[in-house]
Amino acid sequence: MAANSLTRVAIYGRVSTTNHGQDVSMQTRDLEQFAQARRWRLVDSYLDLGISGSKDKRPELDRLMADAHRRKFDVVIVWKFDRFARSVSHLLRALETFNALGISFVSLSEQMDTTTPAGKMVFTVLGAVAELERSLIAERVRAGLRNARAKGKMLGRPRVLVDVAQIARLRASGASWPSIARQLGVSVGTVYQAARSLSKIPCKTPAASD
Repeated sequence: MAANSLTRVAIYGRVSTTNHGQDVSMQTRDLEQFAQARRWRLVDSYLDLGISGSKDKRPELDRLMADAHRRKFDVVIVWKFDRFARSVSHLLRALETFNALGISFVSLSEQMDTTTPAGKMVFTVLGAVAELERSLIAERVRAGLRNARAKGKMLGRPRVLVDVAQIARLRASGASWPSIARQLGVSVGTVYQAARSLSKIPCKTPAASD
């Protein structure tokens, strides 16, 4: 990171509603004071107002992540994890992105500061825990599949059953493949594959209008 006098900082704040006394300045005031104490230069504030933390899309957070890829700042500071991320996995993905871009991250309330050796260690531990969780989930999925196969359960998309005799009758009457598919409530591909098993139906790959 650059020397303190040149370190560029961005702050992110969010309130889920502008009613009931919620004021984003309660967050930004502390963040600005923290940056001033570090002698960091504030380059931008990204403030999502009246937006729930559970939403996938937040305009200002999206703008912050886009500016992060443009390397417009060296540090991101937030008031609290839950003001920034909607879940632990979302937080870790964002931290991994910042780490790859050489951007540090500070959460004031949780006292997590990846500009310090202790903060970097916390990030490493969180990343290891996330990787372990992903591995455990994958192993549980594999174990579930093995158990299902052992019990003789069918896995994957269920096979669509069609009346091939009805397909033969409809085709013999001059019905097109799309028309047959509509009548049977299946795709044209399903009808065609079923028809291929009947040598008495003249089959060629159907054109879109056939």
